[in-house]
Amino acid sequence: MGKHHDLDHHHDHQHDNPNDYAEAISAYKKTFPNASEVKSQTPDPAAREMLEFFAANNLQTPFDRFDTQKPHCSFGLAGVCCKICVMGPCKITAKAPKGVCSADADLIVARNLLRMIAAGVAAHGARGREVMIALKAAAQGKLDIPIAAPQKVIASAKALGIATADRDINEIANDLADLLLADLSRTLPADHKTLRAFATKERIELWEKLDILPVSATHEVFEAFHRTSTGTDGDWRNVMKQFLRCALAFSWSSVLGSSIAMDSLFGPPKRGEMRCNLGAIKEGFVNIAVHGHSPVLVSAIVQAGQSEKWQTKARELGASGIQFYGVCCSGLSAMYRYGGVIPLSNAVGAELAVGTGALDLWVADVQDVFPTIMEVANCFKTVVVTTSDSARLPGAEFYGFDHRHSNLGEAAALADKIVARAIESHQQRQNIPRHIPNYEIAADIGFSVESITQEVGLEQIVAALKNGDIIGVVNLVGCSNPRVIYEKAVLQTACELIKRNALVLTNGCASFALMKAGLCAVSGAKMAGEGLQRFLAGKLPPIWHLGECLDNARASALFKALAALANKPIKDMPFAFASPEWSNEKGLGASSAFRVLGMNSYHCVYPPVQGSSAVSDWLYRESGELLDGVMRVNLDPIALAEEIALDLEAKRANAFA
Repeated sequence: MGKHHDLDHHHDHQHDNPNDYAEAISAYKKTFPNASEVKSQTPDPAAREMLEFFAANNLQTPFDRFDTQKPHCSFGLAGVCCKICVMGPCKITAKAPKGVCSADADLIVARNLLRMIAAGVAAHGARGREVMIALKAAAQGKLDIPIAAPQKVIASAKALGIATADRDINEIANDLADLLLADLSRTLPADHKTLRAFATKERIELWEKLDILPVSATHEVFEAFHRTSTGTDGDWRNVMKQFLRCALAFSWSSVLGSSIAMDSLFGPPKRGEMRCNLGAIKEGFVNIAVHGHSPVLVSAIVQAGQSEKWQTKARELGASGIQFYGVCCSGLSAMYRYGGVIPLSNAVGAELAVGTGALDLWVADVQDVFPTIMEVANCFKTVVVTTSDSARLPGAEFYGFDHRHSNLGEAAALADKIVARAIESHQQRQNIPRHIPNYEIAADIGFSVESITQEVGLEQIVAALKNGDIIGVVNLVGCSNPRVIYEKAVLQTACELIKRNALVLTNGCASFALMKAGLCAVSGAKMAGEGLQRFLAGKLPPIWHLGECLDNARASALFKALAALANKPIKDMPFAFASPEWSNEKGLGASSAFRVLGMNSYHCVYPPVQGSSAVSDWLYRESGELLDGVMRVNLDPIALAEEIALDLEAKRANAFA
């Protein structure tokens, strides 16, 4: 997308009036739906029914709370409020174009954006650190978990330059964990080994030229908060350079490093079919929901609960057995590894799942667990258990790892306590009324680069791209956001893309909407265009479910493999990233991670940059000249999909001319 130039190059910039963005912000706020519109327009009938049920019983949802925040702060939406120090908080206006410290709109917007992505690096990095520590503990015999995928350990070790010949798998796994932890947390400047091993030569050379190669995830987060502290970095462009370092740290440590550790310790996805949505909840069973992002204790809980020992105990006490359900990414991770874990909802819809009254115990680990889970759970006497010292909930019971992970070796014992508590809760909740919407559907799960290579063949995908049966491949992900109708933007974008013959990958919260709509099942191919239907050949769904949000690593690995087979750099291939409903720091990290790979990201929600024409221009245009990928926003999901399709067609035509 144009000529590369040095990131430090300065354009002459005439500052606009700080109030010029006010009209655009005012118009944007008018697009936000209210709770009533969400209730009538969200595409999932089970969600609509539960929203009606909540309204009838005076229970609040995230959409009700969103309404109570209106009118939303224009300064916050535009990114021009600053509360870093206590000389403020400051907001930029025509009367006050600089804050007390003299930071202007450009600097304030850039600093806020950098702090946001740094939080995303830390969020995925923290849960990755726990798995890396667990992998090391398992290798040393301190954690009684077998290494489920020795082949993944060996393959990763070889790629990273770790000796494997004539070595015990535990020794190799220990060294692998050490390397991943070093890339996550080193402070002395050195090569980021995961990036060097798995990124393409073309990208590494570009990142070197731009001077944005990260030292480690921890260092870049540390540096992000340092340079945005009061009176430190006053050059908004330099702040955005650090933003790109964080994007790379997010990609190669917080996501890929974490993914390597998870697949090594717990095994890769298993292909299969699941029933999903609230109608799949089973009455008469001890029903346990797992919610969050950290798989270490969740894996132990699911394996314990599925064991004959605990299934027998549950039946002896009058239950039909023990059944697990997945909410958010812990649920997806357990679903594709162990089977029998029924996916119910993403984070924003979690309270609706609790409100069925059918869940005996709710396991909340880390991230995207809203505190109001407790209010709804208390109404239905559902026991809530937290499992991490990083994520406590007032009133919840705690059975988990401490701050130092010193009790990591007690995972099995903690899992037994939690399953026992669920059985106890089931016995105590016999008279709690249930409200289970009668909607469920099948979904195909467990796609990975390995399974796609074996089942489909990378050559067949490239051939379909060449002949035009597939116009491109889109990774469609992201959390939900009450700024748009719940799950509607994701679903409309996906439907329009497959109709236009784009092959869609998905993971994380967005995938729930697509599973519930039947697009992750073979039968969903009838909604695809003729070319995509020919490629799918009645054997594959039009949308391939790659797993949890961390499994963006699988999407980027597939992009890399397809580009290599086509003998093209990723930037020239018809690939795209879309997160129509993105809502948080991790979402900013994910979109940025794909843009630094050389592809565009597409959204229906604006980032908080409207208050700076300079930073907006950098994000929407200039970064494309640097990295071959820009952020694009269109509030209309169908129009967004049309834009993606046109961009894919143009790239496909150039790549395979």
